[in-house]
Amino acid sequence: MATRKRKTFDPILKLEVVRMIKEQGQSIQNVSESMSIGQTAIRRWLTQYGAEQSGQPGIGKPLTAEQQRIRQLEAENLQLRQDVTILKKRPRPSLPAK
Repeated sequence: MATRKRKTFDPILKLEVVRMIKEQGQSIQNVSESMSIGQTAIRRWLTQYGAEQSGQPGIGKPLTAEQQRIRQLEAENLQLRQDVTILKKRPRPSLPAK
């Protein structure tokens, strides 16, 4: 039995789809049919966009450039905190006696 590979969509396309619905007033069904994208995916993108607009991280990959940058900075911050913890636990070399 062959498994279907999940389609991946560019964040720019996702944002455009969300704007077509939010700003242009198109229906989810109309956008879904015209762009051959599942309605479930579109609803998920709308939820993600709503969360991002209210300042929450949302779930899934971020849509807006601001949220993408925030996620990147959060990951860097976590890595730096882990590095500091490791360095604090490392034994310090003893200095030679004078």
